[in-house]
Amino acid sequence: MATAQSPTTDVKPVLRSAYQRSVAEYWNQEKDPVNIKLGEVDGLYHHHYGIGAYDPSVLEVPAGQRDQAIIAELHRLETAQADVLLDHFGTVVGRGDRMMDGGSGRGGTSFMANQRFGARVDGVSISEAQVEFANDQARKRGVDDQVRFHFKNMLDTGFETGSMRGIWTNETTMYVDLQQLYGEFRRLIAPGGRYVCITGCYNDVTGGRSRAVSQIDQHYICNIHPRSEYFRALADNGFVPINVVDLTAATIPYWELRAKSSVATGIEDPFLTAYREGSFHYLLIAADRI
Repeated sequence: MATAQSPTTDVKPVLRSAYQRSVAEYWNQEKDPVNIKLGEVDGLYHHHYGIGAYDPSVLEVPAGQRDQAIIAELHRLETAQADVLLDHFGTVVGRGDRMMDGGSGRGGTSFMANQRFGARVDGVSISEAQVEFANDQARKRGVDDQVRFHFKNMLDTGFETGSMRGIWTNETTMYVDLQQLYGEFRRLIAPGGRYVCITGCYNDVTGGRSRAVSQIDQHYICNIHPRSEYFRALADNGFVPINVVDLTAATIPYWELRAKSSVATGIEDPFLTAYREGSFHYLLIAADRI
C-alpha cells in the first residue's frame, strides 16, 4: 500500500552564514537619520553617498533652518550619485526590459530606474525590514506592478537565467565574495546586457587596508575589497568594462558637508582621511556582459 510522502524541496535559506545573519540584523535594526531624514526631503530613500560640489550658501542659512538646508543639499548630492550610476546604462536598457538592484536598501534608485527607463525592476536585499519598507513605498507610488523588492540573497537570487538586461550594485559589493557575485550576475544578465557598480575599494597599489579603511570596515561590518579584485572577478565571469570613472574627488565635498550636519555619524573623518591619503577610492565601473 502506497504511503503519502512529503514533497522534497531544494529551496536554500536566504541567510547562509553567521556573517550574513549579522549583516541582515544590522540593516534590520538600522534607522540612521542620515538615511531617514534625507529620504524625507522628497520621499526618495537612498542608502549611499553623494557626489558633486555642494552649495556653500547652505552654511549661511539662519541657525534655525541651517541643518534642514544642509540635509536637503546632502540629499541632492546622493540623488545626483544615483543619476550618474543610471547614466552609465546608456541605451542598453529600454522600456519593458528587466533590471535588478543588488542590495536595494529602501528602494530609491530602483524607483529612479523605473521612471527613467520604463523598465521593470526587482530589488533584492537580505534585510527583511528594508524589503518591507521599499515595497510599501512602491505601493504608495503606485508602481508596485513595476517595481518589486524581494527578501533574497544576491549571490543566489533564484531569478531566471538571462532574465535581466541590466543589474547594478550601489555600495553593496563589500558585503559579498566578488567571484560568487559576478558568477550569479553572469547567469542573470543576457549577453549584451550591462552591469554598473559604484563602490568604495582600497588602493592595493599602496598596500593593504589602511587604518582609515579598517575603521570603515568595522563601522559597517563589511569587508572592503582591493581595487584589482573587481577587475579580476569581472573578467573571470565574462564582463568587459566599458567605463571606469574615479569618483573619489567628486565625493569628498559630500563628506565635508555631512561632517557639518546633525546626521553625522562619526565615520566622516575616516572617509575623508582615506580619500585624501589615496588609500581608498570611490569607483564607478560599467561592464558589458559578453
